[in-house]
Amino acid sequence: MKGIVDPGRAVGSSLFGGAFSFPVMVARRDALEHNIATLAAFAAEHGMLLVPHAKTTMSPELVRAQLEAGAWGLTAATPSQALTLREFGVPRVMIANQVFDPAGLDAVAGQLADDPSFEFLCFVDSVAGVEALSRHAGTRPFQVLAELGHEGGRAGSRTLEEFLEVAAAAQAAPGVELAGVAGYEGALGTADEVRAYLRRMVEALEHLRVRDPILSVGGSQWFDVIGRELAACQARIMLRSGAYVSHDDGYYRERTPYTRIEGELRAALEIWAHVLSVPEPGMAVVGFGKRDAPFDEGLPIPRGAVADATVLKVQDQHAVLRLAPGSPVKPGDLVSFGISHPCTAFDKWRVMPVVDDDYVVVDLITTYF
Repeated sequence: MKGIVDPGRAVGSSLFGGAFSFPVMVARRDALEHNIATLAAFAAEHGMLLVPHAKTTMSPELVRAQLEAGAWGLTAATPSQALTLREFGVPRVMIANQVFDPAGLDAVAGQLADDPSFEFLCFVDSVAGVEALSRHAGTRPFQVLAELGHEGGRAGSRTLEEFLEVAAAAQAAPGVELAGVAGYEGALGTADEVRAYLRRMVEALEHLRVRDPILSVGGSQWFDVIGRELAACQARIMLRSGAYVSHDDGYYRERTPYTRIEGELRAALEIWAHVLSVPEPGMAVVGFGKRDAPFDEGLPIPRGAVADATVLKVQDQHAVLRLAPGSPVKPGDLVSFGISHPCTAFDKWRVMPVVDDDYVVVDLITTYF
């Protein structure tokens, strides 16, 4: 098992006591608990339902902690993820995506038929998407949110006219039930752009004849703007942020709303690895790479003994560092790094130790990607 040599004595032992091989990625317990509580409180204070995006972690332990902290349900990106969340015991699942997968839709329809308490939502942004859902609906209808996008964004109808055409198709199709509007603001660059987009979503919602409508937004960069802008909206506001649970030392550290509002999120993830080589002055090679740490939204961030170094590149199993002048780093040193972009961190590890402040392992996180 990657990172663990002796599972039997992993919990309760020091990370450095021999039960773990390196590299290994760890999660700090205090940061996880703080982050989960912080966003749960933020959503409650702003009258929003938190439906965290589980694609970040796909971990039953963290999903359970989010539900216990008050999450309404969990968000997925695919039917496969949604079915995995059901296996975790999640009672309400939203797929924040258009769904065309026949086998996945049939499986979700079976879950709806088998469990009357199961609540399910997904997105549509085309008549073709509505028709696909209708073909695979079972004894209970698929509840859908018509997605309104923006120019240059991801999915979603680009105009109100297109949105209303999709919404009308959803209201007319057998086996499909329109529940509200959805969107994704994370690709927008400024607060003013986000506010303008949210106003378009509210306008679109006002055209729908839906009882107890839902307005769903996502992302971990603008939930402060969402909380203010949608305060008076007459809908159930569902916030899909997911990266907050572990936060990071890079991409989200720079973009979190807590750079603008009171409070903080804490980076929970660290990767530990040995220095394998110092082949020339000012250069070190460390024993982790693309298979161990994310690199798509920024390279890992050196900490501790290598805090003044720079990661130049990561290869399959190696990271190349530029060392500061006079650095005492030598082969065999065990060094640590923060990460950037947690959504591509958890998927690299089937099991991840949770450590306390003294690096004693207090729990294990499992992932199912």
